[in-house]
Amino acid sequence: MSESSPPAESLDAWHEEMQSAWLYRIIAVDEPDPKIAAMFSALAGAAEAQATIWAAGRTTPLPPFVPTLRGHIVAWLIRRVGPRAIKPVLASMKVRGLSALQANSAVLEHAMPTQVSEVGARHRGVGRSGNLRAAVFGVNDGLVSNTCLILGVAGAGTQNGAILTTAFAGLLAGAASMASGEYVSMRAQREVFESQIALERAELESYPEEEIEELALIYHARGLDLEAARQFARNLINDPVHALDTLAREELGLNPDDLGSPWGAAAASFAAFGAGALLPILPFLGTESAHPVVMTGLIAIAGLFAIGAALSLFTGRPALWSGARMVLIGVGAGLTTFAIGHLFQVTLSTP
Repeated sequence: MSESSPPAESLDAWHEEMQSAWLYRIIAVDEPDPKIAAMFSALAGAAEAQATIWAAGRTTPLPPFVPTLRGHIVAWLIRRVGPRAIKPVLASMKVRGLSALQANSAVLEHAMPTQVSEVGARHRGVGRSGNLRAAVFGVNDGLVSNTCLILGVAGAGTQNGAILTTAFAGLLAGAASMASGEYVSMRAQREVFESQIALERAELESYPEEEIEELALIYHARGLDLEAARQFARNLINDPVHALDTLAREELGLNPDDLGSPWGAAAASFAAFGAGALLPILPFLGTESAHPVVMTGLIAIAGLFAIGAALSLFTGRPALWSGARMVLIGVGAGLTTFAIGHLFQVTLSTP
């Protein structure tokens, strides 16, 4: 390749910046908040300026810009469901300023940090409560699914030994499914973050002034004077320890503190589901119970009420109501599966 011919990557980078600018303008058109709309319009101009940098020095004319098929799909989703519903998708498409798209407008009015260590502080701890809620739901999934499985085969007239074998199979299958799904989800989330932060690192090295301007536009949309926002952004970018973390939070809307370990998430999901699925099996273990299916139902009801009461910590609803609602839902599911199992028994036993 001659020195006058830029690498092929420059054309790809030019197209990516142009596509980002195109998506910014689509978001700006339907954005109800004029300040946020103005921010995305300004980010479109900044992306086009960065595209010009990539195009500089080319000896051949640039091709007409045409969005990719993926770009068209994302644009369609923006118009149909709005950008807030697809923030992870937009982050992977190199759309910045996503931290401004908070569901609660009060978030947009948070006080500006006065030092680098305060940047992103309001995000910390969110993931912890989310993990706790996920664990509660994992226990609930295991409890409901295995209780329904036990009641379904019991309704078909299956013997206790076969019910126990089926219940353990359900526990292992469900826990493995939950764990593998959680691993894939967490791994994909980490890969998105890693690829995006690598791109931010390259852009920060290639054109720091443009990155400063993008970050300043985000803070300006939140109410800070533009010149003050530029100075603040410059101070952030000049700190190598916090620069990439800041860009990840404020441009990509990604919180590194929430990523965690895929293996850890898989193990936690397996354990939570397994713990819930084990409860309805207990009456079939150890000493013979006269009515193990009835005991399974009672244990499930108690567990469902406890889970519903625990969820009230996140919803703010009365614990009694949340617990009773969870019991009603679980009892409905259990009776339905028992009835279906009994129907199959009658059908199969009919000559």
